[in-house]
Amino acid sequence: MIDQATIDKIMDAANIVDVVSEFVSLRKAGVNYKGLCPFHNEKTPSFVVSPAKGYCHCFSCGKGGNPVGFIMEHEQMTYPEALRWLAKKYHIEIQERELSDEEKREASERESMFIVNDWALKYFQDNLMNTRDGQAIGMQYFRSRGFRDDTIYKFQLGYALPERDALARAALAKGFKEQFLIETGLCYRKENGQLQDRYAGRVIFPVHTITGRVVAFGGRILTNDKNVAKYVNSPESQIYHKSNELYGIYQAKQAITRNDRCYLVEGYIDVTSMHQSGVENVVASSGTSLTTGQIRLIRRFTKNITVLYDGDSAGIHASIRGIDMLLAEGMNVKVLLLPDGDDPDSFARKHTAQEFRDYIEAHQTDFIEFKTNLLLKGVTDPIKRSQAISSIIKSVSVIDDQITRATYMTECSHRLGINEATLVSTVNKFIQGEMEEQLKEARREEARAAAQPPAVEVDAKSDVESKVEYMLTQMVVRHGNEVLYKDVETEDGGKINLSVSQYISYDLGADGLKFHNELYNRILQEAVEHNDDEGFNSEAYFTHHPDIEVSRVATDMAIDHFQLSRSLQVKRDEDTLRNQVIHLILDFRLDYVEHKMEDLKREITQASGDTEKMMSLMAEYKDMQGIRNSIAKELGSEIIV
Repeated sequence: MIDQATIDKIMDAANIVDVVSEFVSLRKAGVNYKGLCPFHNEKTPSFVVSPAKGYCHCFSCGKGGNPVGFIMEHEQMTYPEALRWLAKKYHIEIQERELSDEEKREASERESMFIVNDWALKYFQDNLMNTRDGQAIGMQYFRSRGFRDDTIYKFQLGYALPERDALARAALAKGFKEQFLIETGLCYRKENGQLQDRYAGRVIFPVHTITGRVVAFGGRILTNDKNVAKYVNSPESQIYHKSNELYGIYQAKQAITRNDRCYLVEGYIDVTSMHQSGVENVVASSGTSLTTGQIRLIRRFTKNITVLYDGDSAGIHASIRGIDMLLAEGMNVKVLLLPDGDDPDSFARKHTAQEFRDYIEAHQTDFIEFKTNLLLKGVTDPIKRSQAISSIIKSVSVIDDQITRATYMTECSHRLGINEATLVSTVNKFIQGEMEEQLKEARREEARAAAQPPAVEVDAKSDVESKVEYMLTQMVVRHGNEVLYKDVETEDGGKINLSVSQYISYDLGADGLKFHNELYNRILQEAVEHNDDEGFNSEAYFTHHPDIEVSRVATDMAIDHFQLSRSLQVKRDEDTLRNQVIHLILDFRLDYVEHKMEDLKREITQASGDTEKMMSLMAEYKDMQGIRNSIAKELGSEIIV
């Protein structure tokens, strides 16, 4: 357990802009910061970070929160895990006891897999540094690549011993379960039931998340055996989805933001060599085809990307495959094919960082020039030329931004010598075709949904009640500590000030009313309990509440979902606030009474035949009708029925 004093220390130290910037590229926007939401796909920034209030919020998907809530949501961590992450970031010591074997067994599978991977990381590093085979084989390979010690430590490189069950035996001796050795992919079971190491005899490249957690490993063979795969990578698991991970993103994220550009290469060695040469804003797709998830991961930090591949045919085709995906995700794409015979690793070892950057700057081209040179160079056959031009125009058609797309069409017209109107017509055909395909998919989805059982209908009345409850609780969060009535006389002749939270609690409590949502009741109760605390501010208290559910709800309530211009903003004074609170309480009471009347109607129907009960219910209904009309009149409405 983490004690409350330490939690308070962590919360005080955590700067929301600092924390969010670890994952999102932010730009100043007035007193706040804005960026692309990390929780959903978007091309126009709607994710706002407020340094003054200490929380973030997406105006599109609604996700956000204080620093702890953000880390929990983004990294799928528990509350204690998020606190530990922040404590580590801000160098705050947490005194915690060692988990018992029983507690380790009770840990979630996901966390258990991370624990196993963390142990394996240290195991591979220790093999490399402190075993004879590690020094003679593993380290010799890294030295042959020119890797310095600082580079090896930076990327936490390691070595797997050549014995086929060395890791398995060591892990089992440490008390780790076979289940997690297999699920992480560190081991696999042979047909005879024997547990085998996946990476035996290979050098190891750990794959980190943005926050530095190890989710997978890549192992490179050190022999020339053509019957054995050069690289073996971790299989998909609960914690590793290769389509959403990029090798080197943890080490590169700050450099990507600083340079506002990302270099995309193919493999582990390319990334490591470029880092050592001084070019640090580089990541790799780790030998897999580029995916939308990987592109969106890069786009959190920059929209500018240079695809850097080998000059051989495989590298060229890899570049072509990724271009349209990058364009469709709103990236500004440049392409660089290195001189034939060089890959980013070999080129980096031959040049300084400045020479490398200068070469990239001088030789990178936009995708039109790249595809034009690649597909049309030396082509005279009209059919092949037409197909090549169609491929180029199809790339233009996937660009979502109309101005950017129009600019590229003009560029294509000049370079290809084709009338711009013809290109526009062709682009529109491609766009229309894509829209028709999306429409077909939507219809297929509708058909699939229609085959599912109908959803349970939501009671419209309950929805109205929840909105009124929400707005009243929002008043408590935003203004709970503000004085609503001054010098109110008490029964003993004294005088007190009534705050917003106290007034709402007193008014509802007088008739035994409470919210349907228990979380809202808790917020109101805590606001009243802490109202007299020195320096109590309800908004700050609830948005930074240690209960993450309270914090999430409060953050959503504290955010202004619609930004009005200054000329339209209403100046809130004591009278305005009082009128709003009273109006909301009356709305809540009206909803309560109308709901009660609906219940009475049902009871009257069910009581047919029992005259005495029926008359009693009708009398109660008439009383409720009178109360309803009275409340409605106060609200400025007339209800007679």
